[in-house]
Amino acid sequence: MASSAPAYFADFKIPVDLFISKKHPGLPRGNLLFADCSGNIMYEVNLRSPKHGRVLIDAAGKALITMRCSHSGSWQCFRGDGTGEELIFRVERTLNTLARTEFNIFLGGENCQDSTDFKMKGCPFQRSCTIYKGNSIVAQTSLMYKLGKPFVGRCRFRLTIFPGFDDHPLVVALIVIFFNGRRLII
Repeated sequence: MASSAPAYFADFKIPVDLFISKKHPGLPRGNLLFADCSGNIMYEVNLRSPKHGRVLIDAAGKALITMRCSHSGSWQCFRGDGTGEELIFRVERTLNTLARTEFNIFLGGENCQDSTDFKMKGCPFQRSCTIYKGNSIVAQTSLMYKLGKPFVGRCRFRLTIFPGFDDHPLVVALIVIFFNGRRLII
């Protein structure tokens, strides 16, 4: 195998955990990374490039998805570095309160249908986000807990992608959109 990063397949029967962090040796300031349980960087996002959008990069440095926010608060996500303008999906916020945030996700190109393909719900303050496809859970975030600690900070959390869903970059991009503008003290 040419790549040092482990491959994830849709036929795995166990969930995949990615740990979300802003601090990692060699990581430039202002970037967010998603690492596997061995500490290998799987995905990276530059959070300080609002002019060109946020770009999701894989472990090899290849641009996978460019996320751009419109003035209305909706998002459009393009394949690669965004220069080709090939729309993959769009995200629209349906609820935004202090305790709850919800989004509808529409897959497809410019002619995205009005039927929702995914829903994303959660509470950014508690670092909880769940992505649904129909009635099944595709992925969710949760805080990291340590045994014996009565108080746990909100600074460390993980993303769990459940078996049967193999589009991990899509899930990572949705999590970046969900926590956009939220202060991630990690």
